[in-house]
Amino acid sequence: MIIVLSFLAVAALFVALACLFTVYMKRKVEALLPPTGRFIDVPGARLHVREFGGDPGAPAILLVHGLAGQLDHFTYGVAARLAGRHRVVAVDRPGAGFSTRAPGTPADLRTQAAILAALIDTLALDAPLVVGHSLGGALALALALDHPRHVGALALVAPLTHMQDEVPPVFDGLTILSPLWRHIVAWTLATPVSIKNGRAALDAVFGPEPVPHDFPTRGGALLGLRPGAFLSASDDLRSLPDCLPAQQTRYGELDVPVAILYGKDDHILDPQAHGQALADKVRGARLQLIAGGHMLPVTNPEATAAFILAAAAGCRSDRSAAAAQG
Repeated sequence: MIIVLSFLAVAALFVALACLFTVYMKRKVEALLPPTGRFIDVPGARLHVREFGGDPGAPAILLVHGLAGQLDHFTYGVAARLAGRHRVVAVDRPGAGFSTRAPGTPADLRTQAAILAALIDTLALDAPLVVGHSLGGALALALALDHPRHVGALALVAPLTHMQDEVPPVFDGLTILSPLWRHIVAWTLATPVSIKNGRAALDAVFGPEPVPHDFPTRGGALLGLRPGAFLSASDDLRSLPDCLPAQQTRYGELDVPVAILYGKDDHILDPQAHGQALADKVRGARLQLIAGGHMLPVTNPEATAAFILAAAAGCRSDRSAAAAQG
């Protein structure tokens, strides 16, 4: 009995210390990396966005990041290269970065797409070019399918487009099924484990390219140490089996220009299984392969920005033609 009580006391102490450490790290990270944009309330979410000015006559560009990320993945090197010619809006997806979901709002792609459609209306973006990276690519596709008048064209960077049999190993820790255990892990183990394994995780996501030395701060990676980031990413990942298989059967319905960019050596998503498979289903879609891995907006912002600008030019042509026909 004494041994059992001693064990429980040690376990309780460990949980308390882990929780205190997590709270400390959350406050420290948010003091180091505060919000850099403004907040916009739409049905279902309070969204954190950064806006960059540009030619009001050119199509606007909406930048949507991927799983376990935030808008800094695009502001790291891409957004400034676009802003001289276009109005650019980078958004933290619902629940990610500094954006929050309203209580009870699910994390599935269709719900997030409706939230982004409301943002487009609120900011009067007028059918922007929607750029989606990784999971943000799946969300951009959901937006174009469910809200076609809100999208002028799609530029997809290393997009998730089809359901996979297995989760990439680096994201295995997000697949906890029990809501109770997810919250316990988020407020105890997730932060110290992420600190311990952070370098290996980043190497896996960026490989075979090196991780920039300033990515934890300039790229916002430290924000992923917060328990809310763990819970949101877990919700995003766990929602995919309920929505992505049905979505991938609808890609033939897309009636907007679609451009796809992939790194030939992407270690997270296979360019053929996601990039070429989408191009095969969408009339006029094209897949461009370049040297690099999964994190092209960070590792190769020049090529990524050039790809987006080319897609925006196609969006502008399409809109001009439509206006002329009207």
